Amino acid sequence: MRAAVVGRPIAHSLSPVIHNAGYAAAGLTGWSYTRIECGADELAGLVAGLGPEWAGLSVTMPGKEAALALADEVSPVAAAVGAANTLVRRPDGTWYADNTDVTGMVDVLTGAGCRAGVTVTVLGAGGTARAAVAAAARLGAAEVTVVARRPEAIEELRWVADTAGISLSGEPWDGNRAHARDDVVISTVPKGVADPLAETFDWRPGTVFFDVVYDPWPTPLAVTALAAGCRVVSGLDLLLAQAAGQFEQFTGVPAPREAMAAALGAAPV
Repeated sequence: MRAAVVGRPIAHSLSPVIHNAGYAAAGLTGWSYTRIECGADELAGLVAGLGPEWAGLSVTMPGKEAALALADEVSPVAAAVGAANTLVRRPDGTWYADNTDVTGMVDVLTGAGCRAGVTVTVLGAGGTARAAVAAAARLGAAEVTVVARRPEAIEELRWVADTAGISLSGEPWDGNRAHARDDVVISTVPKGVADPLAETFDWRPGTVFFDVVYDPWPTPLAVTALAAGCRVVSGLDLLLAQAAGQFEQFTGVPAPREAMAAALGAAPV
């Protein structure tokens, strides 16, 4: 059986390290996981040409919306965020789309000690912010504050919040830093974008800071959070959690998380 991660660029992806280690630990001989360079406009054609030996695809940027559009069935969470990072081939040849970014974020934050009713701030308003807003709702937050450079980008997230059943408020990127004292701060912006905030954030000890970046690591914002006594988790934690969810959907067996984590920890970033 085969699976792969698809996207562009894709050569840097650590997903094969995680999944292949899982196959070995689970005794899934004959399973393999590779990388496929594929743009969003090429994804439908790629999927249409896959044979029955293909169990599923992990979908990274820029194909997450295209993955949702081509699926025969879509999970509620993928529909709620308007994007899918997982395509699972069903026995009848149809494709099921899911989003394990959301469940992965919830797993990471729960593991970091977050409990129901947390206050949440999200930095950024792009595709990953959609998953963060949905994850905040699943954690039982009543409201999420989104900090972004473009007010219109914040408004584009409102339908995600409405679907997830969570109230959303917006703050300007250069505005009040009081939201750094929330229970949870999730940075969803690309590397370097949040670095200047390290000089101004007023961290509260005990806050959980989740930075989806993992290269380079630690980020300046993560350094200041650690120094202030915050609990910090990274994009590597998310990469592992969302991959474990995909592994179980592709194979139908529990993910050997310890082996997968060990392989990821040993991989050069």
